[in-house]
Parts: sequence; structure tokens; C-alpha cells
Amino acid sequence: MRARLSVIVPVLDAEGALPRLLPGLMEGVEAGLIRELVLSDGGSRDKTAEIAEEIGAVWLTGPASRGGQLRRGAEAAGGAWLLFLHADSQLPRGWSETVLAQMAEGRPAAFRLGFDAGGVPARLVAGWANLRSRIFRLPYGDQGLLIPRALYDAVGGYDDMPLMEDVAMARKLGRRLDLMPVILRTGAGRYLREGWMRRGARNLWLLLRYLGGADPEALRRRY
Repeated sequence: MRARLSVIVPVLDAEGALPRLLPGLMEGVEAGLIRELVLSDGGSRDKTAEIAEEIGAVWLTGPASRGGQLRRGAEAAGGAWLLFLHADSQLPRGWSETVLAQMAEGRPAAFRLGFDAGGVPARLVAGWANLRSRIFRLPYGDQGLLIPRALYDAVGGYDDMPLMEDVAMARKLGRRLDLMPVILRTGAGRYLREGWMRRGARNLWLLLRYLGGADPEALRRRY
């Protein structure tokens, strides 16, 4: 019996980020959980394609649009379950057991958010993200998404949009979306460059504008 989980990652010049993701994925391979890794590229000019070839990943290319890249990745995946991750995600030890338990429940889920940086600001931003996810069922893409293939197809999959594709998907899933009790760490580079509170406030403003009907392409230019 083949492994049931396809891992799908949108990439764009991810040469520096992928080495942080790949070691964690090996746990899922060794556990017989991961069927394939699909890298959906948006026009990388670095060595991302070479990394994909070295590790035997499924390699797709197309226009740079996060929603479109996720959608193409899902179309190429063969697993009964799909796990969408960002290239700079770091999976915790023991994550495969949590995912297997969630798959047994048959429900879609995201991880709790953490950052690869310490300090009070990082904990505050992560705390807000996890509170938003638990109360409003609105996780962002950096929290990953585990979903049965049949449900993904039933809700129409990811929309081909450059930003807020994760929120659009979460709204389709609604109260069915769980929050798994393990932390997925993501890169803090943008927050460190722009400031934790400033970046967090901008993300919240963009979310509110999207929920109010703003065009995702216009929001991407502000992002």
C-alpha cells in the first residue's frame, strides 16, 4: 500500500529556505507517511530546481502566484491526503504522529504557529495567530494545511490568487478546520526587517481589507 500523503510546497528562489524544511520531511518518509514531495515553482532563478532534482521531488513550473502554484501542485499530487507547507517551514520532531492522528479523525487542520526567532514580540505575534486560528478558523499559509483530497476537491481547491489564498481556503472549510497541538516554525526574516509590531499590524490591516472585499492583487502590491 502506497503512502497516503502528498506534500506540496510553492517555491520561488527557495534555495536558502528548503534546507530548513527538508530534514523534517524525512521523518514522514521514514514513517511511511509521505508519498511524494511536489515543488510548484513560480520562476526561480537560483538553484531551487537543482535541489528538487537531487531529492527526487516532483517539479512544476508556471506563473508566480501563490494560489496558482498551490493549485497546480494539488492537481499533480496523487495522495489521498494533501499537506501544504511553505518552503521556510520547520516541522517539529514527532509531527508525523500528530498528522497520522489527524488523518484518522478525517478532518482538515493547520499547525500552531511559531517563529525561528525568540523574544517577546515573536511570542505575541504567534500567540495572536494561534488565537485567530482557534476562534475564527483563519490560519495563514505559514501554519500549513492538512486536508483530505476528497474535501479539497469538494470545496474547489485553492483559488488562483496572489495573496490571501490561504484565508480564502480557510473560509471555504469553516468550522471543519482544526488546529493541531504541535508548533510549525516559520522564518521570521520579514518581521525582523520591518519590525514585529509594524509587520503584524500590516498583516492584520490586509486581512481586514480582504474580508471587506479588496482586490487580492492590490493587496499583494501593499504586502
